[in-house]
Amino acid sequence: MLSRIVTATLALSLMLPAGVMAAGADYPTKPVRILASEPGAQVDLAARLIAQGLTPILGQQVIVDNRPGIVSVETAARATPDAYTLLFYTSAVWVLPLLQKVSFDPIRDFSPVTIATNAPLFLFVHPAVPAKSARELIALAKAKPGELNYGSAPSGTTNHLAAELFKSMAGVDIVSVRYKGTAPAALGVVTNQVQMMFASGPVGMPQVKSGRLRVLGVASAQPSALAPEVPTIAATGLPGYEAASLGCIWVPAGTPAALISRLSREIVRLLGKPEAQERFLAAGIEKIGSTPQEAAAYIKSDMAKWDKLIRDAGIRQN
Repeated sequence: MLSRIVTATLALSLMLPAGVMAAGADYPTKPVRILASEPGAQVDLAARLIAQGLTPILGQQVIVDNRPGIVSVETAARATPDAYTLLFYTSAVWVLPLLQKVSFDPIRDFSPVTIATNAPLFLFVHPAVPAKSARELIALAKAKPGELNYGSAPSGTTNHLAAELFKSMAGVDIVSVRYKGTAPAALGVVTNQVQMMFASGPVGMPQVKSGRLRVLGVASAQPSALAPEVPTIAATGLPGYEAASLGCIWVPAGTPAALISRLSREIVRLLGKPEAQERFLAAGIEKIGSTPQEAAAYIKSDMAKWDKLIRDAGIRQN
């Protein structure tokens, strides 16, 4: 579904009726803020690139307001629905409520503006692992049940769920080893404490170039522009497999539809600019850009997918 959004969204997002554009013609008349998580993360970087690009487009300063963890999500849920407060966050907005009690409802409290970005996940293994493809890794895991380990950040994070989805779809027994974060997990694979992990390009690709890791595939439905030579996991051993690390933009529920449409149109247009795409790719991020309707449909579908996995695997937040 995500691949269809990537290919179809630009044309759809530009086909807006004139009345929609006119309805938000006086917006904005003051600065706009984008709530995001801690500084330094990929999501924060993407939010800043979007804010910089939107400032001249909207004619008002667009600032990034960093809040720790899900505080940014909670703050956005309580904000006035006037399109002056946006939220830029990962799919944790709709996955976290599947794992623990939270103070917000991803469907009731937010209206999606666009699925803006994807930080593609790659499957990395230690060079000592005798597998050169996802298919060979699956065969190895089936031959040695419980002997392979994968490293991940805490329970419920994107790379953890990507690995659990791999296990579930492949029908293999690979042991989960949880680390405090992605960087320690990557070090665990480099030192062969664990044999594999799912991680973004900036985390693992430098280790591939130095020969300390091997990349077997990308978790996206289509090859990634970040590493077009790397095949998809779906095409090399696990048909239908897809896991994405998305960056999405929301506004509080009740925000006028005309303003949501205007924001979506401007952000998608910004993401389509070659200079913007170059800056995102340099940060290990791909642009997507969807209509609000496509985003809402994808979120509901993705929630159902992860809810089933979480229930079947008995995953709980650590």
